[in-house]
Amino acid sequence: MRVIGLMSGTSYDAVDAAAADLSLDGDTLVLAPLGMVSEPWPGELRAALAAALPPAATTMEEVCRLDTRLGRAFASLAVRADEELCGGRADLVASHGQTVHHWAEGGTVHGTLQLGEPAWIAEATGRPVVSGFRTRDVAAGGQGAPLVGLVDVLWLRGRAGVPVALNLGGIANLTVAAGPASPAAFDTGPANALIDAAVSDLTDGRRGYDEDGALAGRGRTDEALLRRLLDDPYYAQPPPKSTGKERFHLPYVRAALAGHETLPAEDVVATLTRLTARTVADAARSVRATEVFASGGGTRNPVLMAMLRTELGGVPLRRSDELGLPSAAKEAYAFAVLGFLTVHGLAGTVPACTGARHPSVLGSITPGRRGLRLPEPATTAPVRLRLATD
Repeated sequence: MRVIGLMSGTSYDAVDAAAADLSLDGDTLVLAPLGMVSEPWPGELRAALAAALPPAATTMEEVCRLDTRLGRAFASLAVRADEELCGGRADLVASHGQTVHHWAEGGTVHGTLQLGEPAWIAEATGRPVVSGFRTRDVAAGGQGAPLVGLVDVLWLRGRAGVPVALNLGGIANLTVAAGPASPAAFDTGPANALIDAAVSDLTDGRRGYDEDGALAGRGRTDEALLRRLLDDPYYAQPPPKSTGKERFHLPYVRAALAGHETLPAEDVVATLTRLTARTVADAARSVRATEVFASGGGTRNPVLMAMLRTELGGVPLRRSDELGLPSAAKEAYAFAVLGFLTVHGLAGTVPACTGARHPSVLGSITPGRRGLRLPEPATTAPVRLRLATD
């Protein structure tokens, strides 16, 4: 089955589409990558999205407009992915949508909201669409994030030691895929979220992120500011746990900078970059990681990656590309897998990772142009993932 996975993360800078040919071989899920295409969000749409996100106020009219415009943008890229990656023969689209609010209080997630109406995708592509993945896990008592835990567990199963998968998006999350304890997955805190917010604010919007770590590379870590940032109680909270830009946003940065207003912009960005590296490394140490495989936009920041290597000490840091999953497309591939599991009647969660009461078949299905024709339900759930890269 050829599946297109659509992903836009908490950095909301672009939408990615990765296509895969997926099949079940006994208890093994076989993934043949077909490639990735990506498009940045149009500037005006990204600005409208940023203006509506917490802690800003918004209206139901604006939510409706965003839901429609995001859905159309997802649909446009899905059409392109079908044509360029699948030769017009895709069978299914799996759309994560754009997270606009993750309602977490006191360690419990009460709700989560992703926009990007799937009907636009189904209409444009003619293909069925699986969407709304996170909500079912939340309804089952889980965090609803990170949802790539099952894919990471299948992907890294069988490796020696305690391999950890790390995603560096707006928020950083890791999955403990194997080892003496049960699998686990949780958000460690901000990856690019605070860096991006600070860079945009300090440059009056001229830059949206720290390209190639240029600002951080010219700055120095301010230890007093770093200690203040590390005092956030989220870092001491035990997993499973999840967070988002509802917590780690520009007003958060400004509040932390109170009393540090004279710091050069380069030092502020360097300190926020060090915060990401320190909190990720602390989380990896807490689970006794023996190797870390990183993916996501943060892997393109050489200063962040260098700081992370230093903070990890002797724990090897590698990119997911070394094991066959392109770091820029890994999460889009993961949601392609989750969509495939859903239409085959298979659970897409590991309760030990999300804290849910039980595994759940995820998402809702929007029929394609030919109506809803699901494959025969699978009788065996996969226990490992094999990449077919030939």
